[in-house]
Amino acid sequence: MTMTTKMMKTARIHEYGDTSVIRYDSVPRPRPAFGEVLLRVAATSFNPTEAALRAGLLHAFLPVDLPYTLCWDVAGTVTEVGPGAEGFAVGDRVIGRLDGGGAAAEYVRAPAALLVTAPKSVPLAHAAALPVAGLTAWQAVFEHGEVAAGQRVLVNGAGGGVGGFVTQLAQRAGAKVSATASPRSTAAVLRQGADQVIDYTAGPVDAALDGPVDTLLNLVPLSPSDAAALAPLVRPGGRIVSIATPIEPTAGTGVSTMHVVARNDVAHLAALVELVDADALGIDISESRPLTDLADVHHLSETGRIRGKVLIVP
Repeated sequence: MTMTTKMMKTARIHEYGDTSVIRYDSVPRPRPAFGEVLLRVAATSFNPTEAALRAGLLHAFLPVDLPYTLCWDVAGTVTEVGPGAEGFAVGDRVIGRLDGGGAAAEYVRAPAALLVTAPKSVPLAHAAALPVAGLTAWQAVFEHGEVAAGQRVLVNGAGGGVGGFVTQLAQRAGAKVSATASPRSTAAVLRQGADQVIDYTAGPVDAALDGPVDTLLNLVPLSPSDAAALAPLVRPGGRIVSIATPIEPTAGTGVSTMHVVARNDVAHLAALVELVDADALGIDISESRPLTDLADVHHLSETGRIRGKVLIVP
């Protein structure tokens, strides 16, 4: 007797290009290899960098094998434990960042070493918003920005998924937080702990900012002129941390600058989960969409019409 192959839905690309290259395929359900578990995906979440990957803009330093199943964030339930996989059992609820992608599917294989127990205080699907954006925010604020009590911090691009976590973590560190956002994001950014929200659509940021800041945390792509306009807002000897466009400091100011690419760190992810369960870090879900809407979500992101984190539910 032959066993029936179990199939699952995925969102994949077979070539690089615009949003039309995203296809919704039915493929065999995977089995976990050594050190892996199989997850029933509760949700993944969209990150803007994934649109750049889909378009082929990251191919030089992040090549992938095609066809490629999209999405790095995962929240799910362990349904099978592979040989050599330790720390989890069938039925455990987990989250993680999958550097090889694959989370835009009903099931995904995941290295057990990259997973942590999901927060208990929020729906499992909501926790899918935490890994990529949360890790990026944690490392930008604490490792690279060295944000501490009494400092003044400017968060440029606080209305996005990373921005919500950056604002909360900087505020929790005891900093006074000024944040740029569009009017549609102002209320959310204030709820997340910003002391001042600057409407970047209304005029130059420096006109609304009350004096220089100790640290600039830039979270959005910038034109050369916009990047140059932000640099003088940092006091001499301060810091510039950017997860997007690198920003050169003003000459002679002694400002340190760094361009950050977040790494996968389960200790940091576990610390974020602890904050969520302690009601010290909120997860801002702007909307939840089915897997078959992923191409539309990519389009909305590329046209600047996404706020916060968008869940993708298979």
